[in-house]
Amino acid sequence: MGPLSGIRIIEVAGIGPGPFAALMLADMGADVIRVDRAANAMGGDPATPPTDILNRGRRSIALDLKSPEGVAVLLDLVASADALIEGFRPGVAERLGFGPEVCAARNPKLVFGRMTGWGQDGPYAPTAGHDINYIALAGVLAHLGRSGEKPTPPINLVGDFGGGGMLLAFGVVCALLEAQRSGEGQVVDAAMVDGAAVLMSMMWAFTAMGIWNEERGTNMLDTGAHFYDTYECADGAFVSIGSIEPQFYAQLVELTGLAEDYAGRGEELPHQQDRGRWDEMKERLAAIFLTRTRDEWCEVMEGTDVCFAPVLTMSEATRHPHNVERGTFVEVAGVPQPAPAPRFSRTGAEIRRPPAHAGQHTDEILTEWLGADAARIADLRAGGAVAG
Repeated sequence: MGPLSGIRIIEVAGIGPGPFAALMLADMGADVIRVDRAANAMGGDPATPPTDILNRGRRSIALDLKSPEGVAVLLDLVASADALIEGFRPGVAERLGFGPEVCAARNPKLVFGRMTGWGQDGPYAPTAGHDINYIALAGVLAHLGRSGEKPTPPINLVGDFGGGGMLLAFGVVCALLEAQRSGEGQVVDAAMVDGAAVLMSMMWAFTAMGIWNEERGTNMLDTGAHFYDTYECADGAFVSIGSIEPQFYAQLVELTGLAEDYAGRGEELPHQQDRGRWDEMKERLAAIFLTRTRDEWCEVMEGTDVCFAPVLTMSEATRHPHNVERGTFVEVAGVPQPAPAPRFSRTGAEIRRPPAHAGQHTDEILTEWLGADAARIADLRAGGAVAG
């Protein structure tokens, strides 16, 4: 019984950030039904679920949203839903017949969540794009990477998921809370360009304070500093260091022997914040870390306040003792995956079911949500409105 138990949400199937938002809402206990395309309902054994974990936790109904009959079924579902989320380009839902105004007429309390890259308006709004483009325009991508190298996209974490799906899930929950007070729904315009920009708030603050510049890879948190970076070890694996605070930096210096390294050369260790010597100190630390394997550095630094962690691959992360003890990763239907987050002391989140085949729960949803009997379901299927 997660904190969103009792909330009904319709997810019009899409890719990337939309499904991620639905995953988060379902993990928190919402009853999320995924509206898949009727053409994609090819059957499948429920005992062998799909492996796309972005679709976990939801049931699937297959509708033909290009037919008036299919849209009519969707609007019937809207009448008893708390929210709907979709990820089409601006205007597509309206052309299909289930835009916000039509849905509000059926259910004035409905929260209508819209996930796009550029937003519902603006010069770029009608055009295609992907994560890399959204974070570029948001003023994020230019600051990711090392000095002297080209910008490096951080997979598609910042635009699609952090600034996209997570922003949409947050917006939907905010609007649901407001609807409980006002009795009215509203549209949530979640744009990845906006969300990515919000994620840079601290960098905007640092710029205003005069402690951040726009030259990539030269600042404290963007690999410019020797005490905030990754280092290769003797076995080719890597460790991460984040010794920002003076007391943590002092432990780094002690455990690596950095001061002794300088003393052995007849030199005094420069001050931590001497930016003119960061590159030099980084070279010294790099040489020191190459003298031991990653596991050997773990023996030295784990359990200290150096601000240290080994750099783990996905499969390695599932086996690390800290993640194992906390249950950070779980296995569902044989597929390893991250567990729901965040955690709650009373209304625990959970993965209620593995991903569904498209249309797997069509009859079940029509019966449960709409009270449809076998005859009506047969008529809808015969007319092509539903499949599965």
